[in-house]
Amino acid sequence: MIDQPRSRNELYARIRDYGREEFILEEMIRYGFWPEGEEMPQDPADEIQCRGELEQKLRKLRQENAHLFSQKKLRQEAYKERLTESRRKQQETKERQERERQERAKAWLEQKENNIIYLGEGVSGGLNNIEGNIFRLETYNLPILNTPQDIATTMDITLGELRFLAFSRPTSTVSHYIRFKIPKKTGGERQISAPMPRLKNVQTWILDNILCNVPLHKAAHGFRAGHSILTNAEPHVAKDVIINFDLKNFFPSISYKRVKGLFFSLGYSEAAATIFALLCTEPDVVEVELDSQTYYVAQSDRHLPQGSPASPAITNIMCRRLDKRLSQMTAELGFVYTRYADDLTFSGSGDSLRHICNILRRTESIINHEGFTVNKEKTRIIRRKSSQLEVTGVVVNEFPTISRKELKKFRATLYQIEKDGPQGKRWGNDDDVIAAIEGFANFVGMINQEKGGELVRRVKQIKQKYGGRKRRSATM
Repeated sequence: MIDQPRSRNELYARIRDYGREEFILEEMIRYGFWPEGEEMPQDPADEIQCRGELEQKLRKLRQENAHLFSQKKLRQEAYKERLTESRRKQQETKERQERERQERAKAWLEQKENNIIYLGEGVSGGLNNIEGNIFRLETYNLPILNTPQDIATTMDITLGELRFLAFSRPTSTVSHYIRFKIPKKTGGERQISAPMPRLKNVQTWILDNILCNVPLHKAAHGFRAGHSILTNAEPHVAKDVIINFDLKNFFPSISYKRVKGLFFSLGYSEAAATIFALLCTEPDVVEVELDSQTYYVAQSDRHLPQGSPASPAITNIMCRRLDKRLSQMTAELGFVYTRYADDLTFSGSGDSLRHICNILRRTESIINHEGFTVNKEKTRIIRRKSSQLEVTGVVVNEFPTISRKELKKFRATLYQIEKDGPQGKRWGNDDDVIAAIEGFANFVGMINQEKGGELVRRVKQIKQKYGGRKRRSATM
């Protein structure tokens, strides 16, 4: 006998467990409406029992389904949570990256204000190296400047100005040079690149504070304090033979890399050497007009410009080893050697003349080895017996003087100008005849004060009477 439910909850639980029809059947038996233990009618009993079993199976399936649905829901909820967490982390990462970008941008601006880290393609690789050779700088008595800020502060310019003057661009709307051509004494034209005032001031500072402190070889006479074309000519006075060599494309042959290497060899850091070399070199450029805008397009690698106040001093330092080797070689062969810029002069007398061929061959070999090229068209061998011996415009047969033929021609020109004025008159290849005669008169005065003094006085009178056109300058 099945226990009677004691509460409504137990009643509902019994109905859920056995099914409604089976519960009714059990209650009918319990109340006597159906005999217990007797064989029951097949149709309703079997049907009710079958339905009860099906209900139980169905409930079990529903429970399993509810459990499965619960797991799916849990997975969906877990997926949503993970997705939410992932989006949160992505947002945090995005915000962190943006903060880092802003910090880098701020640091970049601060670094640009306090340092130079880029000056153009192909020349910026060593700007992070600010370690110099202090001992070598002190040996040459050079200012210790190894960072861009050191250089700018010492030159009394801003870091931005230093960057502007040193920046290397293949194409630019700004040029730091005025370019023009002047006639050469021997024919043809010479390209002059005169720096604009700001760059010229910087180059002059480099010349006065660095380059002039570097000792030169005694054979160098050009662009050097206490030396001149006269001191260059004096060692060759009264010699039997004069041999002249000329270096081809002297300034353009000295590249930016060689100039940088020069400053680095003096003890400066790679960063400082890079900046000094950029300030002292420039490429050949062509001017291009496009949409009413002028562009300066580089046509070559950077090299020393002819017209910079620093270029001659750099060439003298670059030629120290060349001067040393040629001096040693000529001393062995009984000759004397001097150099004035790109003009190399050798002289000898007596038994040493048998070494002329040796001088020619070995000189060209040494010049080529030092990275220069001989202009063979200007190589000259002058013998005393057949011609006047002349060194950088100074006649050196017996003593330093000026060619009588040249003086006679110059005095005739002065006479014509004094008589008829400077219009239509020329001296040399300069269009400005007043400036040309003044320069030659001063040149004569340097060689011979007596003759030069007379000519200088006459030129001064001509200038007072006719004035003189202002010559081109680097500040044009």
